[in-house]
Amino acid sequence: MDDVQVGALVEEMTSRGLTVATAESLTGGGLVARLVDVPGASHVVRGGACTYAVDTKCSVLGVSSDRLALTGPVDEQVARQMAEGTRRLFGASMGLSTTGVAGPGPADGYPAGTVHIACAHERGTEHRLLHLEGDRAQVRQGTIDAALALLRDVLDFSGDLRGD
Repeated sequence: MDDVQVGALVEEMTSRGLTVATAESLTGGGLVARLVDVPGASHVVRGGACTYAVDTKCSVLGVSSDRLALTGPVDEQVARQMAEGTRRLFGASMGLSTTGVAGPGPADGYPAGTVHIACAHERGTEHRLLHLEGDRAQVRQGTIDAALALLRDVLDFSGDLRGD
């Protein structure tokens, strides 16, 4: 997503009174950094939690330790719980999460490029499974773009979402 598209996303969220927070693993803070690259982001970005270590997904975001023990961090439910946890933690209208394998090689039994993203909002939590190609930087950038696209889709399909 280019600056114009991210700027339009921030402007729309501002006009609707919505806020966002991020919970990041493989993107390491890149998602929240991408949001704050554009002017006006301070009106919508509540914060971001970089929970790169597995145990911080539990201690910071409230992800189920049982789930993590069962599946590891590369999992749909973990992504959903991360998004919901950051939404609660920062008191945001919406929570975005990223978890997966950036590479260069496989991890936790999954090939590089296997990524889960999620967007939590007042009506529920949307999820997408990605299979991205490329090197580590390309997988991370693709994840950031996909997470922002997911946020855009949630806004488009939930037109009456409004902030407090």
